[in-house]
Amino acid sequence: MIATMFTLSLVVFYLVNLEPNLIKLAKEQNSSRMTNEQVDVWLDKEGYRRSFAVRYFEWIYNTINGEFGYSTRFRKKVSEVIFERLTYTGVLAFWVMMVMVPCSLIIGILAGMKEGSKTDRTLSTVSIVSTATPEYVSGIVLTVIFATWLGWFKGVASAGNVTFANFTLPVMTMSIFGIGYIARMTRASMAEVMTAQYIRTARLKGMSFGAIVIKHALRNALIAPFTVIMLQFPWLLTGVVIVEKLFNYKGFGWVLVESADNNDINLILACSMISVTVVIVTQLISDIGYAFLNPRIRV
Repeated sequence: MIATMFTLSLVVFYLVNLEPNLIKLAKEQNSSRMTNEQVDVWLDKEGYRRSFAVRYFEWIYNTINGEFGYSTRFRKKVSEVIFERLTYTGVLAFWVMMVMVPCSLIIGILAGMKEGSKTDRTLSTVSIVSTATPEYVSGIVLTVIFATWLGWFKGVASAGNVTFANFTLPVMTMSIFGIGYIARMTRASMAEVMTAQYIRTARLKGMSFGAIVIKHALRNALIAPFTVIMLQFPWLLTGVVIVEKLFNYKGFGWVLVESADNNDINLILACSMISVTVVIVTQLISDIGYAFLNPRIRV
């Protein structure tokens, strides 16, 4: 984990400190008509002309101590911007998971219980369509239908004023995309379990189909989907970029776009490292949880 974070931090720091980015930053902070000499003077004054290694390890040291620097876009500390916006995205992610996980598990279990049946084909088709539809398409479609035509919900969400009317469409947009992926994995796992030897043995003993599914198949079928569900957390953190920008929900994804548009180097670096940390930690939790759910792979 440490090696991965170190490598990615080095790559990101190098990319955002390329000369064209520094020149653009200097002109954005001063004047677009600055001469090359004036740009060099400003960059030297702000410390951007120091050694790359010195600046990188200085940034690493400050990051470890919780100092992410100053945001040139929002004119305040990066830590204040990040943690405020992460809270908004956390609320959005929580409700997306509350909708996405139960719905996808139900669809996957129902489809996998009787592989090849009409129910299986129908639910599998729905899952494939939802997975194949990106957020920027489903978001626009849902906005046109529910906000413009029917007028049920507002098309724009407000991070500081979350209501059912302005929060439903962002949740629906992200849930629809995630439901199909988890449902397909659950369906494949359930279909595999239903053909196992112990399931056939339970049938020969005269157990009802419902009892077989609940007592024997369900627990084993949910082992693989658990890993997929855990991997949705990194997707939620990065997938909200499109949704938050589309619905003007000013969370972490919106901040990431703003920092890139305005060449806010310190904010870009902070957002990148937080994203990397979330991905690595959730994958670690997924691996540990999978080992507990499936004792055969612990060794």
